[in-house]
Amino acid sequence: MSKTFVLDTNVILHDPEALFRFEDNDLVIPMTVIEEIDRFKKELSETGRNARQFSRIMDGLRSKAKLIEGVELETGGHLRVDLYTEELMKSLPPELRSDQGDNRILAVTLAAKNRADTNVIFVTKDTNLRIKADVIGITAQDYESDKVSIDDLYTGTCEVLLPQEDVDLFYSQGFLPLEEEFLPNQGLTLIDAANPSHTALARYNRPLRQAVSLVRAPSDGLWGIHPRNREQQFAFDMLLNDDIQLVTLVGKAGTGKTLLAIAAGLHKSADEGQYSRLLVSRPIFPLGRDIGFLPGDIDEKLSPWMQPIFDNVELLLGAVEEGSKRKRGYKELVDLGLLEIEPLTYIRGRSIPKQYMIVDEAQNLTPHEIKTIVTRAGEGTKIILTGDPYQIDNPYIDSSSNGLTYVVEKFKGEDISGHVAELAANLL
Repeated sequence: MSKTFVLDTNVILHDPEALFRFEDNDLVIPMTVIEEIDRFKKELSETGRNARQFSRIMDGLRSKAKLIEGVELETGGHLRVDLYTEELMKSLPPELRSDQGDNRILAVTLAAKNRADTNVIFVTKDTNLRIKADVIGITAQDYESDKVSIDDLYTGTCEVLLPQEDVDLFYSQGFLPLEEEFLPNQGLTLIDAANPSHTALARYNRPLRQAVSLVRAPSDGLWGIHPRNREQQFAFDMLLNDDIQLVTLVGKAGTGKTLLAIAAGLHKSADEGQYSRLLVSRPIFPLGRDIGFLPGDIDEKLSPWMQPIFDNVELLLGAVEEGSKRKRGYKELVDLGLLEIEPLTYIRGRSIPKQYMIVDEAQNLTPHEIKTIVTRAGEGTKIILTGDPYQIDNPYIDSSSNGLTYVVEKFKGEDISGHVAELAANLL
């Protein structure tokens, strides 16, 4: 049985292609949504881009038929725009009759429900609006087209029970053929079935169908950093392996995701010269209320946003100086062209070849922004995405619909990618 979906403004701002995600069902766009979208179209952000794209899509549909009467979509469904009238507001409870955009959309949805023969579902990413809809008898749900359940997110690791002789053979030759198949570059803990304390850490090589030894960090660590558990060992292996060109690290705050990635990046670029430079970037989202415009040139404006990166680099440089290995300062690395720190604001249109690129706080990016970043990578570039899906400052995404979890799910079956979740603290 076909359904009718009424879309809220935030669904469009999250995914302007949402009109084509509902198969052959009918869609209703309240006129209030069109008005609210119009307020965002001049913004230079991802939200503004989505608003403009949606307007172009609607203008193309308008050329086919009158939107108020309905137009056929390429998916087989129909779309129409419903008008709001003051008479519709009287159908809402007294508490919801104030002239607000959300209440207007609810009134249009309730009217569509009362006159439709099909099941009408209101789709919104606004939690409170879903609650209001439920109270007045409207079926409401979140937009889940590109959601990845955070509870089912791929961890990147697993345990494998083997006979003792197989574990010993792996230690002696550095690889072990496996009958069972795993995902590419998955971190494996090989466990002796007879003696569970007898284990080995390995990475799955899918083309060879083998468990292979991890790439080990130097005995004195990477810029003073030493892995302290198996997840960090797996992360070091992927960060130092040039064949793995996309690495995602997911973990809670303070687990050393950024520090680990920067240490590996400095080693591969400054020490080994495998990459021309280490490029570190992060999206600009304030925590709490923004303090407004900042004075100064671009470097002075960006300094507060990039300070977490500066702190990590200074920590690494301090750890290195204690070991008397090198005494380069942060500014010297920048002057030498070995290190560059910049925002993601101006990445569109760039081509970034042979660089070790780290994108911190990637959980604040949308799936489209992640696609933009990944497609900027030129020949020989390695991309590291780090973040915590439970700490999101972007109001239009959540722990299940952000770009970080999206890319983990989409790339988990690719040979050029690797993923580790649940890193632990205490790297130094």
